[in-house]
Amino acid sequence: MNVQKFEKLKEWVNQYINSFYCDDDFVNANIELKQAHTARVCDEMLYLTNSLSFEPHQEILAQAIALLHDIGRFEQFRKYRTYSDCRSVNHNELGLEIITENNLLEDINPDDKNIIEKAIEYHSLKEIPENIDSQVELYSKLIRDADKLDIYYVVIEYYKQYTDEPDSFRLELELPDIPEYSSELVNSLITGERFDYKKLKSWNDMKLLQIGWVYDMNFAATFTRLKERKYIQAVADFLPDTEDIRNATQTVLKFVDDQVDSLS
Repeated sequence: MNVQKFEKLKEWVNQYINSFYCDDDFVNANIELKQAHTARVCDEMLYLTNSLSFEPHQEILAQAIALLHDIGRFEQFRKYRTYSDCRSVNHNELGLEIITENNLLEDINPDDKNIIEKAIEYHSLKEIPENIDSQVELYSKLIRDADKLDIYYVVIEYYKQYTDEPDSFRLELELPDIPEYSSELVNSLITGERFDYKKLKSWNDMKLLQIGWVYDMNFAATFTRLKERKYIQAVADFLPDTEDIRNATQTVLKFVDDQVDSLS
C-alpha cells in the first residue's frame, strides 16, 4: 500500500463513518465515541511504529490497519444498538465483510492485503493464534497494543463521566453497575492469567479485565506509555477499595515496571 492509496482509503472511511450520524442522540454519542477512538488508535500506532523505526511502507500498512480495525463497529451499533459482540455480531468479521463488499483492498499487494485482513481478524481475540506468519503476528500485536492503549484513555473518561454525571450519561453501559466483583478475576491479575470476556458479570469485572490487559501487551513503548500516563492506577481508582484489589493492582503495576526495564 502506498501513500496515495492510503489517503483514498482514509477519505472513504471518513465519509462512511459520517453516514451513520442521525437524529438519535444515543446513536450519535456512540458513533462519535468510535470515530474518535479510530483517530487516536492511528496516533498510537504511529507512536509504536516510530519506536520500532519502521520504514515508510511498513508505517502506511500499520496505519491502514489502525484505520480499519473497528470499521465493523458502526454498522454493529446502528443495527443492534450495542458494541457487545456477545449480544450482537462479531465486529471483526463484520468489518472484514464491509471491507470486501466495498472493495477497499482489491488493488493492493496480496501480501499487504493478507496482513491487513488477518490483523483485523485477530485484533480483539483473547489470544493471537499460534504458528502464524511472522509479519501477520507483528502487525496483529501492534494493533492490539495500539487499540488497548486508547481504550484505557476512553474508559477512564467514560468512568469519570458516569461517576460525575450519571443522569446525563449517554453511552452504553454493557454490564450491571453493582458492587460485586469476581474473586477469580482478581486472582488472575496476581497469577498473570488471561480471563474470558464471557465470564464478566459486572462493571467492576470489566475494570479488572482491563487492568489485566497488560499481560497481553508486547512492546517496550506500550509499557512506557502505560507507566507515563498511569492508566492502570486510574482504572483501579474506580474499583472498590479492598485489600485483594489493592494487592492485585500492585502486582500489575510491578509487572509494568519490570517490562519497561527489561524491554527498553
